[in-house]
Amino acid sequence: MVALWEAAGLTRPWNDPRADFDLALATATSAVLLAEQEGAIIASVMVGFDGHRGWVYYLATAPESRLQGIGRRLMRAAEEWLSAIGSPKIQLMVRGDNAGARGFYDALGYELQDVVTIGKRL
Repeated sequence: MVALWEAAGLTRPWNDPRADFDLALATATSAVLLAEQEGAIIASVMVGFDGHRGWVYYLATAPESRLQGIGRRLMRAAEEWLSAIGSPKIQLMVRGDNAGARGFYDALGYELQDVVTIGKRL
């Protein structure tokens, strides 16, 4: 899974994707949804519900499997999973300079929210 996320350019040195994956599997309000082809994982998305909203992380499609609608289908599956667990909305964060991802989510009907993300590394 982590290899797929790395191939998609999603990992950052300050995050531990293995710990993220393990936590998602250990919590009833989160999951990792997969797309497989001939026994190989070709795409994934991690979803979680914090009690107020659903979150999407690590949507990744293997570079050789892109532009086939797999990411779109995984996002639909993420929305369905979150709706089934009781989430009234879905949110995600995209780096501001990631025009490709922003265009992808725009095409799916996602809109920029009038919020400011504030954070601090601990």
